[in-house]
Amino acid sequence: MDSTATPLPLFDLPSVPADVPTLPQPAAAPHSAALPALAGLDWPALYEELDREGVAVTPPLLTAEQCAELADTFDRPGLFRSTVVMERHGFGRGTYKYYADLDAVPLVRALRESLYPPLARLANHWAAQLGERSFPGTLGELTAECAAHGQHRPTPLLLRYGAGDHACLHQDVYGELVFPLQIAILLDRPDQDFTGGESVFVEQRPRSQSRAIVRRPGQGQGLVFPVRHRPVRGPHGFQRHPMRHGTNTVTTGRRRVLGVIFHNAV
Repeated sequence: MDSTATPLPLFDLPSVPADVPTLPQPAAAPHSAALPALAGLDWPALYEELDREGVAVTPPLLTAEQCAELADTFDRPGLFRSTVVMERHGFGRGTYKYYADLDAVPLVRALRESLYPPLARLANHWAAQLGERSFPGTLGELTAECAAHGQHRPTPLLLRYGAGDHACLHQDVYGELVFPLQIAILLDRPDQDFTGGESVFVEQRPRSQSRAIVRRPGQGQGLVFPVRHRPVRGPHGFQRHPMRHGTNTVTTGRRRVLGVIFHNAV
């Protein structure tokens, strides 16, 4: 972790505007058959929600069994390249671990590979609005670009919060090359496995007060949100609205989250 204007709809649903860059249709990601929920995602609706709210909540992407399978990897140290105790660094309170080799956790690899292409489509639309660089259509191509920038370490991570734990507002940047969207998937059940622990986002608006956004997903649901900023149409064209994210204090129980970040770290 590294520490107004009216939005313009991205899509006139259900059609896709001509100015949205078209990406090649990717091949199915390895093990993607284990993730049937991804095939039914309404991406135009998620794009519209991201454009309107700055954060989009998906339907459940993982089953309860898959959530438990991923949550249980936290106690298998051989799967992780590093462990961060947040309080030691002023990041909040709790612990997170970065996976070392995604081939060892095929479910995480499949999520990352399958979710990247539709998010790259949106990222390229944002890039056109902000005059920024575009992104390739497959995760493999992005990974190769990361390597050229010296970013070789995978960034998907597993977070665990207990009672009294929280995450301070931050951005997950990790290097020069930053893919502009990420996803956090809740692995536990609100109000049953834990209380509190809402996901919090703060959007800075030019010449205006910042806006707080609070979301409370259910088990297996994902939150899609910007890594650094998003475009919002203002009176003189599109503006960058910086965003940071964090987690409210967990009151009781244990809250675990899978963070899917697409660019690698230095």
